[in-house]
Amino acid sequence: MRATAESSSDYGANDPVMREYFEQGEAKARNLGNRGTIKFESDGSLSKDILEIYSEMGFYVFENVLSHEELKDLETGVSSILDRLPTSRNADLNKLGEPAIGLNCKAPTLFWSKPLADPFGGTNLANGRHPVKMNEPLPEGNVPDEVVYLILGTLQFSEELLRTYAHPKLLKVAEAINGEDFVPFTEALFIKEPGIGASVAWHRDGTTHWDSPDFDEGTHGFNFMAQLYGCTAANGVWVVPGSHKERYVDIADMVTRAGSERIEEAIPMICNPGDVVISNRQAVHGSFANTSSDWRITINQGFHRRKSVLGVKGGGLHGKPAVYDAERIIERSKIIKLAIEARKQRFPDEQAFEYKPLSASKEDFTWNAAARKSLHDYNLLDLSI
Repeated sequence: MRATAESSSDYGANDPVMREYFEQGEAKARNLGNRGTIKFESDGSLSKDILEIYSEMGFYVFENVLSHEELKDLETGVSSILDRLPTSRNADLNKLGEPAIGLNCKAPTLFWSKPLADPFGGTNLANGRHPVKMNEPLPEGNVPDEVVYLILGTLQFSEELLRTYAHPKLLKVAEAINGEDFVPFTEALFIKEPGIGASVAWHRDGTTHWDSPDFDEGTHGFNFMAQLYGCTAANGVWVVPGSHKERYVDIADMVTRAGSERIEEAIPMICNPGDVVISNRQAVHGSFANTSSDWRITINQGFHRRKSVLGVKGGGLHGKPAVYDAERIIERSKIIKLAIEARKQRFPDEQAFEYKPLSASKEDFTWNAAARKSLHDYNLLDLSI
């Protein structure tokens, strides 16, 4: 399942064009200057150079964030999740003959697609934020009718993913970008299986605040995108640099001007295993159907500024529309403390992150069987804006 430098993309008549697009995109990505290790200033703040480049581009590749040991843990956790998925959309059992995960969840968890399809593009789904349908190549060989390509609420399904959620350097970056009172958004697992992985049509993530007088480049927060096996131009996410600063963007016009879904301004995320991308949710981004021979497993962890969600009526994409009051925000944020405690048990010699909004809480956040059980359907409280 590990990504390699080679790919065997097959887009039929468009294949030579796609290969050229991928090659040109990778060359541009390598020369963009938005990659490097996580660095902090002497006062503990995030490197000014990183902040400036992230502000300019809308995404930054943090290299070598996850250790080999943690990657092995994550591989175990992800493999366990994949083994426990339903064998089909309407099945109750997994391939092990046991009750499948996600079936007893009220919150949205499993998202299915036909192989190499684009389930959202050109539809009214997700508030119609994916206006243009991507190319849907025909899969080769014996493939399943449908595959799970996206899982939400992932921290309830894997202790390994929960521990990575509390990675101290990543939480320190979240604090630097969104302030000490930063809050969660949602967590997801994107599965791009070789030869059948679905595309994600060009879109921007935010559904609120676009007309707000306080709108700026950080209004809708960001996602960390941890790469288990790395990602290539053929299977990775592409981003339009600088688009996160714009209040209004016409994605359909971008595609029209390009003459296809190969948007000319877009740059692919090129990563090795263990790299983590920070990606602004307001940036135009998307990914092509994975006709390559490489797996992509991306572990998404989203974070907001507290002021972006407090008193705001959520967009309803990750749960029922609701006004996010202080009580709900604190309740959703408790998972950060639980994750920190779970990580301490696995990495006791590591300097744990201190999440300041809950540092004075008298609540018991010990990670144990009861805490694990409490995570069921935790993403009903997602702070979606």
